[in-house]
Formats: sequence, C-alpha cells, structure tokens
Amino acid sequence: MTTTVGRESAVEAARVLAPAFASRAVSYDRDASFPVEDFADLRAAGLLGLMVPTRLGGAGAGFADYADVAMELAAGNGATALIFNMHASVTGALALTSDEMARAVGAPESYFAMRDRVLAAASDGALYGVAMSERAAGSRLSQLETTYRPDGDGWRISGVKTFCSGAGHADAYLVAARAIDDQAKVSQFLVAAESPGIAVTQTWDPLGMRATASNDVSFDVVVPPDALVGGIEGLGVLLAQVMPQWLVASYSAVYVGVAQSALDAAVSYVDGRGLGRLPAVRARLGRADAGVAAARAVVREAARRVDAAPGHPETNRWVWRAKLLAGETAATVAASMLEACGTAAMRRGNPLERLYRDARCGSLQPATSDVCADWLGLAALGKDPENDAEVRRW
Repeated sequence: MTTTVGRESAVEAARVLAPAFASRAVSYDRDASFPVEDFADLRAAGLLGLMVPTRLGGAGAGFADYADVAMELAAGNGATALIFNMHASVTGALALTSDEMARAVGAPESYFAMRDRVLAAASDGALYGVAMSERAAGSRLSQLETTYRPDGDGWRISGVKTFCSGAGHADAYLVAARAIDDQAKVSQFLVAAESPGIAVTQTWDPLGMRATASNDVSFDVVVPPDALVGGIEGLGVLLAQVMPQWLVASYSAVYVGVAQSALDAAVSYVDGRGLGRLPAVRARLGRADAGVAAARAVVREAARRVDAAPGHPETNRWVWRAKLLAGETAATVAASMLEACGTAAMRRGNPLERLYRDARCGSLQPATSDVCADWLGLAALGKDPENDAEVRRW
C-alpha cells in the first residue's frame, strides 16, 4: 500500500528509511542484486511519487526537494539512491517541464494525457528506468546505435542498451534512440516493460554500485504513437544541452550522500578504536568534513537555481559544477577515510570498503569529471561549451 508524502515530510521519510537501507547494503552489494526491500519501503512511503504533482497524487516536489531526499537515501545505500535518481529523472523531467514550454516546442495535446498517466502511475508505485547508454556510444546521444522508425501508427525501436539501472524491475524504460534515416534526430520513448520484444541480460558484475542491477536490455519492440516523449521527434540532444539537470546534476546529490556516509563510517570506526588521538587522522576527518559540506552547498545551490530558472546559462553552469565537485569529492573523501582507518577497513563487509567502491563511480558516470571540467573551462574562456568543443558532448 502506498501513502501520500508531502514535500515537507519527504526528507524526513528518506532519513527514516536510510538506516534500514544501510543494514541491507552488504548483501545486495555482495550479490550484485536489485534492492527489492528498499524499493518496497520507498513505495510504501510514497517516495516514488515525489516529483509527481499533487493533482495526480504526488508530493509536488521540485529539484531542490529531490536533491535533499536523494542525499538522505544515499547516506543509507548509494546504489538504491542511484536507481531512485533514474526514476526521478523520468518523473521530474515530465513533471517540471511546464505546459507552456512543452507547447512552445510543439507538443501535441496527446502528450499531456500520456504525461499525466505516467505520473499518476508513479504516485501509485510504478518505477521507471532510463535506457540511454550503449557500449560503443556511452551516453553520447548523437552516436547511438539504437534506432527507431515508423511502424503502422506507432514506432519500432531496435537496439541494445547498457548500464540500465533497475533493469528487469522497472515498469517502463525511457529509451533514447535515433531516427534510422537521420543520425542527428534523437528522440526518447517511454516503453512499457511488459512490451513484447524486450529482453534483460544479466551482465552486471562491476567494482562499485553493484546493487543497481544495471544490466543490458535489448529492444525490438513496437510502441504506440504516444510513447514518443514530447510528441515530437528530435528533442533528445536539444533538451540535454538546454536543460542538463536530469542528465548531469541529478547524480550529484547521490554522491554527496555517499561521501557523507563514508565520513560517518570513518568517524564511527575511529571512535571505536581510539584513533582520534592521532592528529593525522583528525586532519583527514576535518578535510573530509569541509569537502562534503562544500559539495553539499554547491549541489543545493545548483538545485535552487534549477527550480528558480531552469535552462538559464548560469543555472547550467552550476549544474556542471555540482556534478564535477560531487563526483570528485566522493572519491577523494572515501579514499582518505579508508586510509585514515587503515587496512582493517578494507576487509569485505566493512562499510568503508563498499563505500570506497561506490564513491569511485561518481567521477565515471555521465558526464564524467573530465567532461564536466572541460565544459566549465570553455565557459570560463567565454566560449559556448556545447558548440565550441571539438567533439560533440551529446
């Protein structure tokens, strides 16, 4: 049974759930399995409807609300928070794109009915996944090999996706594909998981974020006309450039939560073994505390700006800053905390060992830290980071 959670109570609900997530994290990480119990808790708490408007039974949360919730969830289990991030990327993008903006890019009236149906299902507990990345293309939308073409009054989508978090457990997937006759035309489709022609292959056995169940998913499926998100072709790359928060900054909150968890685990370990008498250990804790606080502040500032002025150039600059700082801070803090606690903390089953591996993934997920830094470097030089780069970002 799903309850309705409000914006004000959502953060507290996430904070209450985090300790249970942490207690289960070891087994889910060991088995590289989907955190079933965590998502049962999220459904029961109404958090899958976090980004859904109140008129459709959700909490009506904004991006800043999402960021605070994700940080709390990630302090329990970063992998669970990362799957939740993918779900929120779908529901948030649909819910926070105004009717006026949608109509301005040509969305037909049928799109709004589809959007409301999808969002209402989320408030009832439906889980959505994102099927964007591919082995050869990574997350570069312009290089996708998954294609779509008209088929009757609908669309046929064909291709294989990788790094699809929650694969096999999502109720629908947001699938990015390019037109079969025009590589520059990239569109997104919401594809029901029960559609014939979808197959999940168990390929996920990574270093970190093992419990995201980010397996490969193949598609050879025909979808109805209104599966086309926005109701118009070719919006994929444009939206990634103009409003990158759901492809870039939403990861940031997760890795701030992971960094905080690493710091907390180290403090507990140090206290329990009397290591706090060592100045070098205290200094590492102090640097970690400052680093996590700084990353949290930047993520919250980016989130505040997304709510106030989505798509504004300065907002987007903060979005890229947030991803860069969160990913690098998580990796740096987790590594330093492991070193502060010593070799015993490297043993399997120690929270710091898992957190170190999870934290290392932050800089690698799109956009990677190098890509973020290059984007910001071009902006600092007064250039257009999207169009003046030698290689297309998306």
